[in-house]
Amino acid sequence: MPSIEKIVIAGAGQAGGRAAEALRSAGFRGSITMIGEEKHPPYERPQLSKELLAALDAPVAYLKPASDWTGVLDVTMITGAAVVACDAERQTVATGEGEIFGYDRLLLATGTQPKRIKTLEGASAQVHYLRNIEDAVHLRQSFHRQVSVVIIGGGVIGLEAACAAAKHGCDVTVVENQERLLARAFPGLVSEVVEARHRNHGVRFEFGVTVAAGTTNGVRLTNGAELKADIVLVGIGVEPNNAIARDLGLSADAGIEVDAFGRTVAPNVFSAGDVALQWSKCHDRALRVETWANAQNQAICVAGNMAGGNREYSDPPWFWSDQYDLNIQVVGDMLNADHVVRGDCQSDRFSVAAMRGSEIVGAISINAAKEMAMLRRLVARQSKLNRSDIESTAYDLRQALKTN
Repeated sequence: MPSIEKIVIAGAGQAGGRAAEALRSAGFRGSITMIGEEKHPPYERPQLSKELLAALDAPVAYLKPASDWTGVLDVTMITGAAVVACDAERQTVATGEGEIFGYDRLLLATGTQPKRIKTLEGASAQVHYLRNIEDAVHLRQSFHRQVSVVIIGGGVIGLEAACAAAKHGCDVTVVENQERLLARAFPGLVSEVVEARHRNHGVRFEFGVTVAAGTTNGVRLTNGAELKADIVLVGIGVEPNNAIARDLGLSADAGIEVDAFGRTVAPNVFSAGDVALQWSKCHDRALRVETWANAQNQAICVAGNMAGGNREYSDPPWFWSDQYDLNIQVVGDMLNADHVVRGDCQSDRFSVAAMRGSEIVGAISINAAKEMAMLRRLVARQSKLNRSDIESTAYDLRQALKTN
């Protein structure tokens, strides 16, 4: 590929790191420059709300040792210096330190940043956002002191943090503006199971409200209630880091739109990971996919295309969450569909399939990892099944894989 000699990756997170690896695996021998805002080499972000919060001595798991990036993969790694500008005509990017790098192809893997609550600015309690290693280490040190914790947001990140805090012996309250937990991704019956497990470990909940302001002792809610808090953790979602995309003339408010190959409409510019707005077949719409699996697998596919490949990426979104003794896995779209329960939802092991007509478009499992492995394949194939078969635990899902 003589016309492609220089590739720049803006973003040194999981997507950027996996893309750099995949470029070399695909045979690209030109220069690769990876530029990341954090001072760390690439690492997988799920550990921030999982292993790193669970134990004081939990180490950071990096994708590979720092020396391997330069010594094995021959990647120029620039950390602690974000890309702040891009010139599409000259095909260059610039960092905040004034360094300029030319590219033949550019990958935007800039990720996201936490949504912030302005009403908490100036609060007496420590206000935390969980987005990087330093955030996680600071939080786990606070949890170890058994402080009072208020968590704003009853999504996956907030609940994983609540689990860690409760296990450390903290006094924990979760504030969720919806009427139940995980309403944006989970069916109600699973929300009830998760809520019950947290309550069994002493976690309290405030539903249908949010934070109005910080107080001298903690926070005041929109219903007037005041909660004592030594620390406040905000987990209300993220926003795409899209400033560079705007420099390129891309419309990227909801994310950087890409086609199935990871290409943007800007010449020689691709995007991958949390910031990419991609089409999801099971959702039947474009969305950003903020999962470990997408940051890895979509980035690998897009990198192969940057190196001359021509492969579409169509994996359904999949993620997992470990809370106490619950292993929860979700694939595809659980909303805007009929829910078919497989197993006893009053037990600690069952699955729920999301159906549109006879097509399975999503599934969620509780402590049923082997079953989820088959459900993921069925969703990916856009399989059609009889609902009675899904409901029957006597029906072997491997049979459905043979016929779809």
